[in-house]
Amino acid sequence: MPEAFTPRRNRLILAALWFFLYASFALLSPPLLDDADSVHAEVAREMIQRHDPVTLYANGIRYLEKAPVLYWSMAASMRVFGVGTPQARLPLAIFALLLFLLTESFARRAFGSARTGLYAGVGLMLSFGLFIFTRILIPDAIVCLWLTAAIFCFWLTERHGEGHAPVLPCLGFAAACAMNILTKGLIGLVFPIGTVLLYLIATRGLRGTLRRIGQLNPLFAALAFLAIAAPWHILAGLANPTEGHPAGLTHTGHAWIFWKGWQVGSPEVGSVHGWTWFYFMNEHLLRYLNLRVPRDYDTVPLLLFWGLVLVWMMPWSGFLFKAVAAAPWRALRSRATATKLNGEARTLLLFAIAGLLPLVFFSFSTRQEYYVLPSLPFFAILIARWLDREATEAETMTVPPVLTRAGQRISVVLLVGGTIASLACVFFLLHTQAPPPNVDLASLLQQNPGDYALSFGHFLDLNGTAMGAFRRPLTFTVIALFGGTLGSWWFRRSFRPHEANIALAAGTLLFLLAAHMGLTIFAPVLSSAKLARAIAPLVKPNNMICINDEYEAGSTLGFYLKRSDIHIWHGHSANLWYGSFFTDAPGIFETDLAMRERWLGPQRIFLWTDPAKLPKLPGKTYVIAEGGGKEIVSNKAGDY
Repeated sequence: MPEAFTPRRNRLILAALWFFLYASFALLSPPLLDDADSVHAEVAREMIQRHDPVTLYANGIRYLEKAPVLYWSMAASMRVFGVGTPQARLPLAIFALLLFLLTESFARRAFGSARTGLYAGVGLMLSFGLFIFTRILIPDAIVCLWLTAAIFCFWLTERHGEGHAPVLPCLGFAAACAMNILTKGLIGLVFPIGTVLLYLIATRGLRGTLRRIGQLNPLFAALAFLAIAAPWHILAGLANPTEGHPAGLTHTGHAWIFWKGWQVGSPEVGSVHGWTWFYFMNEHLLRYLNLRVPRDYDTVPLLLFWGLVLVWMMPWSGFLFKAVAAAPWRALRSRATATKLNGEARTLLLFAIAGLLPLVFFSFSTRQEYYVLPSLPFFAILIARWLDREATEAETMTVPPVLTRAGQRISVVLLVGGTIASLACVFFLLHTQAPPPNVDLASLLQQNPGDYALSFGHFLDLNGTAMGAFRRPLTFTVIALFGGTLGSWWFRRSFRPHEANIALAAGTLLFLLAAHMGLTIFAPVLSSAKLARAIAPLVKPNNMICINDEYEAGSTLGFYLKRSDIHIWHGHSANLWYGSFFTDAPGIFETDLAMRERWLGPQRIFLWTDPAKLPKLPGKTYVIAEGGGKEIVSNKAGDY
């Protein structure tokens, strides 16, 4: 192997790429988006404001759906550097860097190859899914970090061999599981423990599994896990006790009655468990069973969910099937054969199980597009190992060149796919024109509100006319997809797989830049930041700001105006619904009658709304700001 592949050089390459993609322009643009992006940033801002790291709040209401690590990290960043968009994004970018470095180290040590480590780290960093879902402040990249760390610690115990395992990696496994619990909830335990159990059963059988668990210091590991994970859960349960709630939340213990009670909308009030019941039952078990209340989300069809693995691993997904097939699946047919697998075969099996388990787990549940992400680090390592073996085969002129020929066939498939996608982009470049200056992109879209519960459902609004606004990113996409896949094919054709991988990585880097450009152009449709900045000079402390929809629809107003008292009209649902029934919840939910009375009163009101959904209000209505298919109207003119 060339001496150029060293751990230090790998880390420098990853750090440079990370700085370019994650820690430069990406921290500044686009502005925070409505919904989860700005809601989560607002939770961190209010955590600082309230000096309360236990109970999360959004818009002054208890926000009890989520685990705290993402918000703790953003609050720490804002406390040190001030409140703003880059400060909110910086922690997630740092977690992503740690993930890439850990993936590189894990792959390099697992297979004894620095090039495998480089391919794994770069491949994961340049995977489309991880890149696009770190543009939004959601914790799933952090989940990948802790899950990878947990499996790494378990692998260290396997490398030690049979017998009593070292204490330190066992404690590391427990700590990683605990941090994952504090990041995303119970999947922080399900995925690492499920992976370990399936792997042990496959390689040792049931008796061997029980014996091996006893060698992994289970008592010390359990104590370490509880020491890290338990305090916040206990404090959150004590701080958010039983309250009165609608009868749909009465303590019945039956999910069906729970769901039907919400459906009928009974106004009766019953007694329900507080945070502990809501967090573990409603946000975990009932969400998994698609009975979570309120049902403000959609689910990705099963075939599409599995197909998204190929999209989110793009372009490396071309090698995914070969990489996963390299695991010793046939050996599992015989217990005697499975127990005799060598170290590399067992390592491949461990990675394959870790990658497939999240996909299988969510196949029986509700699914969002980003639920695929926990599989990506392990698939990236499997692909990296396959690519390294292919490059080594070509360099040593191994005969027959099985992997090299397979790589050439895959490069043809990638070239065909890249060419087709490039031609589609060329079609839009030739048949669309850039819209006139200052044209609102939202006016060019074909709206599909039924898809908006999906993470990127708004992008389904794009049509031929609207694509004219994306001519620059489309141009970069043509160069990236065609140039990258052409380079990969050309070098593989000449038996130079390593250079082919460099060409593919270069094309992918350009494609990710194009994707970021496209997101920035589309941002006004997804964000109300522009409206918030437009009214900021006019807003006074005693003015009322109101959203004519769910809070999440215009949540950037709260963060950019630094207001935790946004009123809600026609939106008593979604993530603020449960917390609104606590006795300390502010009275921010407006009725039609109350809103009409306020509109005629002396207080100035700034009302965020979709123009098509604005009800008739008494008196005069003044448009103060508009854009992105949204507007802010007021009952007073000018700078009243």
